[in-house]
Amino acid sequence: MNLFRHRPPALLAALSAPVVLLAVAGCAADDSATVAVPRPDAKTAPLCRSLHSALPTTVDGQRRADPEPRSVYTAGWGNPAIILRCGIVRPPKMIDPKVAQGQDPDAIAGGVNGVDWLMEKQGDGTWRFTTAGRKAYVQVTLPKKLSGPDDSTQVLEDLAAAVKKAIPEGMASMRG
Repeated sequence: MNLFRHRPPALLAALSAPVVLLAVAGCAADDSATVAVPRPDAKTAPLCRSLHSALPTTVDGQRRADPEPRSVYTAGWGNPAIILRCGIVRPPKMIDPKVAQGQDPDAIAGGVNGVDWLMEKQGDGTWRFTTAGRKAYVQVTLPKKLSGPDDSTQVLEDLAAAVKKAIPEGMASMRG
């Protein structure tokens, strides 16, 4: 049964106009990244807001270009973007014994400038870093162009001072 067969042409035009507008909007060039915004708990949210105001304007020579939707829990630099998310849920590998024992080839622990990180290789070959031993989980995701074996060091060095200033050492909430 064709539901539109008995509809007046004006109604069809009115219903199809938003679809056409969405299709045109989807074709517009937009270089800004989009990310899922974390929902930190009441203890973590103020730490993340503090981090947001302490973040540098450049990371690895890339200018700040925050992702959409705009949030005090996310930040970005460059295009394609280096993405930071604060207040995430604890990554499962954070408590995986294989990682702690150095037996996971895709996840290792390490530190840069006084900030400890869980480093996870993603399925697409990029790297994701999550702070460890801090009262909030801060996650940094690198684009493919910065996901070589030694490419992350400058990014993490550039973010270390802000993380140390805003996110004290301690145990983060499991929820984020």
